[in-house]
Amino acid sequence: MAEKEIVVIPPKEKHDRNIKVEQKKLNVAAYCRVSTRFEEQEQSYDRQIDYFTSKILSNQNWNLVEVYADFGKSATALKSRDEFNRLIEDCNKGKIDMVLTKSISRFARNTVDFLKIIRELKAKGIRIIFENEHIDTMDSTGELLITILSSQAQEESRTVSENTRFGIVRKYEQGIVHVNHNKFMGYTKDDEGNLIIVPEEAKIVQKIFDLYLDGLGLKLICDVLESENIKTATGQSKWRGSVIYKMLSCEKYIGDALLQKTYTIDHLTKKRVKNDGIVKQYYIKNNHEPIISKEQFYEVQAELKKRKQKEKGFGYSGKYSLSSLIQCSHCGASYTRTTANKMNPIWQCSTRMKKASKCPKSYRLAERIAEKNISNYLENFKKLNIKDMTANEIKLLDMMNGLHNQSEVFPMKSLRRIVNKIYIVEKNVLEIHFKSGLTVRVNCME
Repeated sequence: MAEKEIVVIPPKEKHDRNIKVEQKKLNVAAYCRVSTRFEEQEQSYDRQIDYFTSKILSNQNWNLVEVYADFGKSATALKSRDEFNRLIEDCNKGKIDMVLTKSISRFARNTVDFLKIIRELKAKGIRIIFENEHIDTMDSTGELLITILSSQAQEESRTVSENTRFGIVRKYEQGIVHVNHNKFMGYTKDDEGNLIIVPEEAKIVQKIFDLYLDGLGLKLICDVLESENIKTATGQSKWRGSVIYKMLSCEKYIGDALLQKTYTIDHLTKKRVKNDGIVKQYYIKNNHEPIISKEQFYEVQAELKKRKQKEKGFGYSGKYSLSSLIQCSHCGASYTRTTANKMNPIWQCSTRMKKASKCPKSYRLAERIAEKNISNYLENFKKLNIKDMTANEIKLLDMMNGLHNQSEVFPMKSLRRIVNKIYIVEKNVLEIHFKSGLTVRVNCME
């Protein structure tokens, strides 16, 4: 039997601890990051890239893979750091043997995420060198030091976050309003940062509010704007109902500003949630010139709330002049438009349409006759002597004048601007409840 022989197989050069890192043939990358876009940070960002590029290229044993750099990104949230994630992806693909970075705080401030990444890369034999702390993750003492230092970095991030929030709240208390005017239809900013009206865009805002009070739903308003080739605040041709809704709900159009509508619940994830009375809010009145009158704005808010609540038997529709206005005087359900005879649409109780026995006493209403008689009533109403009018009648007249000063004929598309509800109390008799508080009965005869 031959004598036992022991053959030592040395580790690969890049893993051999007896060889200095500088002397190993490695594929080397670097990672840089700055969290803000201030000028001094921009200079730091450029210096970091230049420094690591020069350092890697100056070593003939190293092959420069790439310098990965995130600009204006926080270190607490990994998902928003595109370059960092691309670096990790390339490490997992085997393209990189070693990563150089300035410090732990530049790499990550979230201890849990940070250690997870370090361990995953270490398991693949990929080392990370943190220059400021003189730490090599492949050393035995590396992880202990990293745990301590990254915890400090996380605590520092929490402190910075709290200090930032403190500064923002102080500005709220002083009534200082910050708005991204690039995505804000109707306004821009002057040289001093104050909101000023853009006349052409203000006309679009006013049009949207008018259309909504004329009875159009969010989708129909979108259709109107698109048909007229009106662009969104970001220059898009396609309008979305959610955008219209936010505009209609935005108090800034009356010159006010509600601050702290949302707040951050976790400084690590940066997750923001709606502020439902959890933290203070600040309502700044008369902050800038309004586009919409307060009266019209609050009328829209009431209409938004009204349309949100689906009426018994039928949801909201604003497609026709009488849509969502007629309500059954017997069962309380809304009336539905039917077009069995396309030349003469009929409005019927939605409950009776489903099952006649459930509301047998409800009346049908011919649309053409109803619109004609309502229009005649309103035209005659305008001719009344104002001296003989009640307060509610004068209020109704003011509302009508505000809608069509140049025309004697009231536009039926604007009916819901002055009417709350219409009941069919008898055959061919309408009871109209106006928003002014006036209630009248109108005969609907051919």
